Amino acid sequence: MTAFPNLFSSFDVGPATFRNRIFSTGHMTCLLDGDLRPDARFVAYHESRARGGAGLIIMEASRVHVTGGHRNLDASQDSCIPGLRRVGEAVHKHGCGIFGQLGHSGVYGVTTGDGSLGVSYAPSQAKASRTHNISRALPLSLLREYVDAYGSAAGRMKAAGLDGVEIVASHALLPAQFLNPTLNWRTDAYGGSLENRMRFMREVIASVRDSVGADTVVGMRISADELQDGGNDPDEIMEVCRLLGNEGTLDYLNVIAGSMVGLSGGIHVVPPMNIEAGYLAPHAEAVKKLVPIPVFVAGRINQPQEAERILAAGQADMIGMTRAQIADPEMANKAREGRTDDIRACIACNQACIGHMQMGIGISCIQRPETGRELDYEAKPRASDPRTVLVAGGGPAGMKAAAVAAERGHRVILCEASNRLGGQALLAQELPGRAEFGGIVTNLAHEMEQHGVELRLGTNVTPDLVRAEGVDAVIVATGALPWRPTIEGEDEAHIVNAWQVLQGEANVGGRVVVADWRCDWIGLGIAERLARDGCKVTLAVNGYMPGQMIQMYVRDRWIGDLNKLGVEMIPYARLFGADSSSAYLQHTTSGEPIIIDEVDTIVTTLGHQSVTTLADALEDWDGDVLLAGDCLSPRTCEEAVLEGLKAGFEV
Repeated sequence: MTAFPNLFSSFDVGPATFRNRIFSTGHMTCLLDGDLRPDARFVAYHESRARGGAGLIIMEASRVHVTGGHRNLDASQDSCIPGLRRVGEAVHKHGCGIFGQLGHSGVYGVTTGDGSLGVSYAPSQAKASRTHNISRALPLSLLREYVDAYGSAAGRMKAAGLDGVEIVASHALLPAQFLNPTLNWRTDAYGGSLENRMRFMREVIASVRDSVGADTVVGMRISADELQDGGNDPDEIMEVCRLLGNEGTLDYLNVIAGSMVGLSGGIHVVPPMNIEAGYLAPHAEAVKKLVPIPVFVAGRINQPQEAERILAAGQADMIGMTRAQIADPEMANKAREGRTDDIRACIACNQACIGHMQMGIGISCIQRPETGRELDYEAKPRASDPRTVLVAGGGPAGMKAAAVAAERGHRVILCEASNRLGGQALLAQELPGRAEFGGIVTNLAHEMEQHGVELRLGTNVTPDLVRAEGVDAVIVATGALPWRPTIEGEDEAHIVNAWQVLQGEANVGGRVVVADWRCDWIGLGIAERLARDGCKVTLAVNGYMPGQMIQMYVRDRWIGDLNKLGVEMIPYARLFGADSSSAYLQHTTSGEPIIIDEVDTIVTTLGHQSVTTLADALEDWDGDVLLAGDCLSPRTCEEAVLEGLKAGFEV
């Protein structure tokens, strides 16, 4: 008897039956070949989640027309069919359903293969504030071509053996742009009244249905609220859902929120960790009350307990748990089998999932770098010659290295000099809205325990200890410490670093300058924490914006929060001096001085310096020495865990 009876009940959607209520929403993976077709990595990625117990996988949005974007999976030509068939067969053999997704970006903007900006087509000539793109109004002949293209692409997906297709009308993409009078001011049959603005959407649905017939599922994804100035009216979207959901042409509605056209709505495309889990369930519930067809929902649902709660409350029928399965493709199986403590919960950091996609590189996860690298790292081959391995350092790099090496059959001892595992992740979780980041410590510690790693806290590794233990290999993961540069006048000033603030070792005054060289989550988090403590804060960053180095949805939400808190933000600013009451900065491009007076405390976040004492001392040791994480070079948690994985394979 499962603890999640609703989540693991089978469910019918149109002509299809799914083994449970868990699905993976359409999301770009950047695991395509040069012709925008699924490659072997793409197949392995989706098969991993099917094997892991998902009920349904919806593949990423495929472009239906060549104007729909050069980076999307291409369903505009028959050459896509063999690749889609391979994905479908790989997923089906594990008892999981699979849909394709049909999309067009419209005003959002498209790049071309040579890096130039292509012509984007939308209902009218309009502006996308996020991409600063201006579209061309769709000529009637091209509009009709688009309608036919949706149907043709759907037919190719059916020919490939997929179970269904989903039309993307969410996130202010093309069908939603037709609904929006601020983006659609056409005077023909496709503009003006709601009936006219729905015409394109209805014609697309009809084209798709005519192409695939009654034996293939057809659904639509729609943003119940775009949460964007100038976005679609939520009340009008409810009416659209009511009308479409009662016309008999759609088998389900998939409810989400957000917009790709503006920055505030963009935050909700992949909501970060400081947004409440399951926060869109009430929107799905509102739609469900209006329609007789199933309603899907997603949006920060990372645990089976949350999914079960939404189902039990009758708020939705299928639960999108996409990042949950990026972090742990076995999440569904573990939940069904009652192994909830084994689930590696997503922490919504956005760094290697949507963050990778926005850099045009393959999807992954900072907690589970095997994701997107299934062909290389998902299977853990047993070591042919098991050895004794000592891991020095209990941060993310050391924990991952220890867990993987032990899983491969080595005897592994992990020594951590302090009395807690976690390294810098323990500091990250102390910042406002970042408590979930500590989940990476819990998850990696559990992996070590599962695989029998011997843990020694309060133990500093020295060459003498290495020799005394008679180990065969040492993985050095000793991390880094705050960079401590010489600052002119520092003897007169009150200067502390971010670590001291988070560890409660600094008495911070009421007027604070945060000098942020890294331009990442540390400066943003310290500024927010001190502002919430009542300080008057200036965040001065040595870059072109705060949060320059982190994923844009996380950054944009955070900058908005700081703005509400009254934090002054100064870009292009390098700290070079201080006195008892002033901070002296320099504009990084003009060289001009920036002086901030009446300062009580300067908090520095100026990067880190690797701790290499042990690595240096083992230079002449006869055994194998591997380095991972910040002791090799200070970067982020993503690189630390990935290098821990690689060290666990190499040892």
